[in-house]
Amino acid sequence: MHLSRSLRAALAVTVAAAVLPLAAAAHAAGPVAGKGAPAAGQKKVRPSGAPATTAAKQPKSLVIGVDGATFATFDKARMPRVKGLMTGGMTATSNLYAHPMAPTSSGPGWSSIATGAWPDKHKVVDNTFAGARYDLYPDYATRLESSDPALDTLVVGTWSPIRDTVFGPAVDTRLGGVNDADTTATAVSKLTTTDADATFVHLDEVDGAGHSHGTEHQAYRDALNVADGQIGRILDAVTSRPGYADEDWQIIVTADHGHKPGGNHGGNTPGERQTFVIAKGTGFTPGSVRHDVKITDIAPTVLAHFGIAADPAWQLDGRPIAALTPDAFDTLRPTLNTRVDELGLPSTLKGWKTTPPAGWSVDNSALPTGGVTEWRGWSFATDEFWSNTDLGQSRETNVRARNVFAVADSDEWDDKAHGAGQFDSTLVSPAFPVTGGASATVSYATNYKIDGPQTGDTYISFDGGAPQLLKSYRADRNAFEKLTVAVPADATSARLRFRYTGTNSAFWTVDQVTVTH
Repeated sequence: MHLSRSLRAALAVTVAAAVLPLAAAAHAAGPVAGKGAPAAGQKKVRPSGAPATTAAKQPKSLVIGVDGATFATFDKARMPRVKGLMTGGMTATSNLYAHPMAPTSSGPGWSSIATGAWPDKHKVVDNTFAGARYDLYPDYATRLESSDPALDTLVVGTWSPIRDTVFGPAVDTRLGGVNDADTTATAVSKLTTTDADATFVHLDEVDGAGHSHGTEHQAYRDALNVADGQIGRILDAVTSRPGYADEDWQIIVTADHGHKPGGNHGGNTPGERQTFVIAKGTGFTPGSVRHDVKITDIAPTVLAHFGIAADPAWQLDGRPIAALTPDAFDTLRPTLNTRVDELGLPSTLKGWKTTPPAGWSVDNSALPTGGVTEWRGWSFATDEFWSNTDLGQSRETNVRARNVFAVADSDEWDDKAHGAGQFDSTLVSPAFPVTGGASATVSYATNYKIDGPQTGDTYISFDGGAPQLLKSYRADRNAFEKLTVAVPADATSARLRFRYTGTNSAFWTVDQVTVTH
């Protein structure tokens, strides 16, 4: 959220001693009736002929969003309930986008969480929501209702756009709270007295403390502790339900953005961009830590919990967490290096190497000697390392890569003296098995950014034959590619090559490379 919302709230509510609430009178509202909302005291009834649920536990979902919660500050706060979820489930941190995709604001953040798509798709780029494409990328509760109208969906939020805009009118019940205490009481009441299947709860006041004080102030840590207590009361409402033993609860806690140490957000610093997913329930290993989970995975993970597979036509960026598998690049994480020439990064941060994983190779025969060590040819890096080397040059838009990815960066490489000539490096894949005479699909996440003379080309070769051009990049491209190629009748293997050239231009990232039928 922008500071202006925090200022409006400060004028509208009484400031607590340790926490500055963000909630304003505009946040207060009664229920917003959605499609199929039951009358008071009634429950939605599963249609006749629907499968009975007595043989298996009934799936239930609770997602709690803590606005402006900075994960790096959790260690300095008590937060026993959130840390209990971490101990009993999975914890994953990741980075958001920044300009030019979108600022680290609430509108883009909550929209990405609710829809499972990044801002360049759902088009929410600020808190005005102008140009939003919820018609193409609706929230996950709306998709639940579309798939099974008998499901009871509930949204309770302190910030009014959560209930009025981010989650659409198909949701059965959308409620607002005048502050987080009111939101918590409403959520507890509904979880205790109704049969809500999928619930989203938004807490706002940590963000207010972040705006007013910053993450290094005790007031911010106090706000986190207050939110933790509210989360605890919501969790207790779940476990005290009479039918809890027969229910399969998936609990997720997340945030839309972080904050700077001195306060505020919207920019591209690590504290503003870092967010998290904490998840407990079936399929989440207690105490596990992952590096490949993004906030856009929340929506498809909730849908999968109810047995709903994402239609490829939806073009979601997220995937069910259970469906995520590490690729070859991810195996490099334990062996990544600390900085050599990138002296602006923390000295203890490990996040790069130029040695490829098993089966992969890098051809630097056309690359001049010298240049920045970390980026001599194709490298393998984490977002925490690479995107923070030089802020404001669009590296923050690399949201579709996960964990460790391959990157060719002629701009950073050129920051140190090198031999005559341009950056010229080729990443070569292992041989993928293929079936002769069939069509194969080449898939990979890519972020190709131009800022000067450069080229990017993807080639494919069969059984060691001559490389054939598969796709050329001469314009910016940030997407997950799916390229269809005809396999020669007698071919049994295919190898990919990614050649990048550039003269102090920008970069090309590649990740999650597969060849399938």
